[in-house]
Amino acid sequence: MSTATSAIAAKPAKRLTRGRLIWRRFLRNKTAVVGAIGIVFLFGLTLFGQYFLYWKFDDIDTNAFLMPPDSAHLLGTTQAGRDVLALTIRGLGKSLLIGFLVAMISTSLAAMVGASAAYLGGWYEKAMLWIIDLLLVVPSFFLIAVATKGAPEGESSWLILVVLLAIFAWPLSARVVRSLTLSIREREYVLAAKFMGISPFRIIVRHILPNASSLLIIDATLGVGGAILSETGLSYFGFGVQAPDTSLGTLIGEGANMATTFPWIFLGPASVLVFLVMCVNAIGDGLRDALDPSSASGGQA
Repeated sequence: MSTATSAIAAKPAKRLTRGRLIWRRFLRNKTAVVGAIGIVFLFGLTLFGQYFLYWKFDDIDTNAFLMPPDSAHLLGTTQAGRDVLALTIRGLGKSLLIGFLVAMISTSLAAMVGASAAYLGGWYEKAMLWIIDLLLVVPSFFLIAVATKGAPEGESSWLILVVLLAIFAWPLSARVVRSLTLSIREREYVLAAKFMGISPFRIIVRHILPNASSLLIIDATLGVGGAILSETGLSYFGFGVQAPDTSLGTLIGEGANMATTFPWIFLGPASVLVFLVMCVNAIGDGLRDALDPSSASGGQA
C-alpha cells in the first residue's frame, strides 16, 4: 500500500502546453467568455437567422409603413415597409464581414512591414518609417470618404471600403511590431539562422513573427471592433456601404432622423452595434490577460 502511494506521489504532473494554458486562463475571465458566447450567437444569427424569418431584408410590406413592433414585424418596419429585424441581421452580417477582413489585412500588413523594417534596417527601414508616419498624420476619414464617394457602385463596392480601412489601420501596430522585433532579432536562434544563410523572409516568418504572435492576436481582435466602428461612422454619414446593400451604420444613419418619433428604426441596429463592440472588446481584454504571463487578472493557471 505504501509502495503504491509512493509511486503515485512520485509520478510527475502532466505538463500543460502553451495553448491549453492560454485557454484555461481565458476561460477564467468570465467577461471574456460571455463576450465569446455573444459573438458566436451573433455569427449564428447572421448565418441562419434569415431562414427563420418570414420577411427578407429587401421585401416590402405595402400594408405596414412605419409600423411599431408587433407579431408580424418583431422590430417594426421602416418608412418603405421593410422589416427592421431582417435589415438588422443583414446589416450585422455585412459589418462583421467588413470588421474581420479589415482586421486580418491590417494586422498582416503591420506584422510584415514592422518586422521586416526592424530586421532589414538601412534605407528600407527609413522608407517604411516615413510611410508609417505619413499615414498616421493624414486625415484618413476624409480621404476614405472622398474615395468611397467617387468609387463605382455595385454589389462589391464595399470591398473598396475594406481596402481603404485596412490601408489606414496598420501603421500604429507596425510601429509596435518593429519595436518588439528590435529585441527579438538579437536572440541566439535568430542569429544562428542568419549565419546558416536562411533568407530574411523565412527568418521573419519562422522565428520573429511567432514570438510576436501574442501582440498580433490581440491587435487583430481589437482591430475588429475598431473597423466596425469606423465602417459605422462612414456609413452613418453616407460614405460607407451603399444601397441597395446595408450595414449597421447605414441603418443607424437612416433611423437617426426619426429616433424620437419612430425609435424602433434606430434602437434595433444601435443596440446590436453596442452589443457587438462590447463582445469584441471583452474577447480582446480576455486574450490580453491570457497571453500576458504577468497579468494578475488571469489568475494562477
